[in-house]
Amino acid sequence: MNILKRRQEEEQMKKANRLPPGQSLTNKFPVLTYGPNPPFDPATWDLRVFGEVENEMRWSWAEFLELPTTTITTDIHCVTRWSKFDTQWEGVLFRDFMNLFGVKPSAKFVIAHCDYGYTTNTPLEAMLDDDVLLAYKYAGDWLEPDHGGPLRTLVPKLYLWKSAKFLRALEFSPVDKPGFWERGGYHNTGDPWQEQRFQHNGRF
Repeated sequence: MNILKRRQEEEQMKKANRLPPGQSLTNKFPVLTYGPNPPFDPATWDLRVFGEVENEMRWSWAEFLELPTTTITTDIHCVTRWSKFDTQWEGVLFRDFMNLFGVKPSAKFVIAHCDYGYTTNTPLEAMLDDDVLLAYKYAGDWLEPDHGGPLRTLVPKLYLWKSAKFLRALEFSPVDKPGFWERGGYHNTGDPWQEQRFQHNGRF
């Protein structure tokens, strides 16, 4: 994309109220991961849920792929100031997923646990939106490791670090538990429209 065309598209997105403040449009999909991509063996991989749930459960990769899926088209926004529009994802709708095991009224936060001990925290209320997925396909193809494959959360209304790569467990907690980047100074909520990048209103 040449610079003039990109600027024209940015202006169109601003007029349509789709480009959050401080963001720039990209047609690429930049790769931003802390640490190496973990190995994936479908024979040993599993996903579990625990905490304030009615039934703690675990799925193998084959079992997870049998769950009903949803495809959405959405915009995504990275804290490093790029936005990508009309991205297509497929996976299990989070609020439908919760019906499989039941969530207790005491659950207020969802803590995503990922390979290598990475975590991130999100209010349960935010996870109930109709565009929040446990995603394993992007643009019709299996999600690449660079973008969090085999499975990641997708919470598109928040900065993309809240969409946890390499997901292995979901903890339903009565209390908030800031994760890796939140403990490192990132904002606890991460709303792109409020430019909630850092805890103390810092800027990139």
